[in-house]
Amino acid sequence: MMIIPSVLYKYQRVNANSLVNLKTHAIYMASPLGFNDPYDCALGSVMHEVTDSELDRIVSYCAKQVDVPVSIKQQLSSFNKIDLKAVFLKGSKSAIEQQVQQFLKRNGVACFTERKDNLLMWAHYGGCYKGFCLEFRTHFYPFNKMRMVQYTPEIPHINIASCLIENDFDHITDLYCTKSADWQYEKEWRLIHQEAETSYIYPVEALRAVYFGPNIDMKDVDTIASILRAQNPSVELWMGKLSKTQFKVSVVRLTNCIDVRQE
Repeated sequence: MMIIPSVLYKYQRVNANSLVNLKTHAIYMASPLGFNDPYDCALGSVMHEVTDSELDRIVSYCAKQVDVPVSIKQQLSSFNKIDLKAVFLKGSKSAIEQQVQQFLKRNGVACFTERKDNLLMWAHYGGCYKGFCLEFRTHFYPFNKMRMVQYTPEIPHINIASCLIENDFDHITDLYCTKSADWQYEKEWRLIHQEAETSYIYPVEALRAVYFGPNIDMKDVDTIASILRAQNPSVELWMGKLSKTQFKVSVVRLTNCIDVRQE
């Protein structure tokens, strides 16, 4: 069983959208069509070749289904195994590719990570060290619905027999949380929403801390602290510092939303 970490992090650039989301305690569900990885949520349907025993199970299953027309059942029984495998492979591939395209157009995704101190994450998603990073307690909804991203060197295969006979589509859903092993440094978790470009409103108490990038403008620190002071003054504030001896971002605790200028 997948165990969600007790806290997860979300890197942010400082801009109008991120500040509005912070003020309204919202998580924006972005369309995967805008993601920087062309494979992300758009994996092609690589199918396992159907074995003879699986083919027999599929044909037997279809023969027992009352909603399958008699003419189709007769055709299935008349095909040789080579042709029948080709029919199932083509039909399944087309159906799954259509489902992937529908997901890309319809669903929204929000991305999180297990780490708050990753240099590449600060560079790529934290505004080149000028942004901030939010820490969320995951026992609150919707964070308790997170799905872990799996990293693999190859595009995963789909088992046709499991889809048709066992009605098991979990491994198809997993396509939307599967990335190349090159992205493994992200240690990513995801929220998936059935509608893109919408927002989840999370409980104020879910936000535990905010970490400021080492190169953030102090005016932005003041703005963020002011937002938090008004809605949740117990949120911890931490300032990132570039280590002088290691390739590392360390953090120093600031006063809780009271007056960061005193630090």
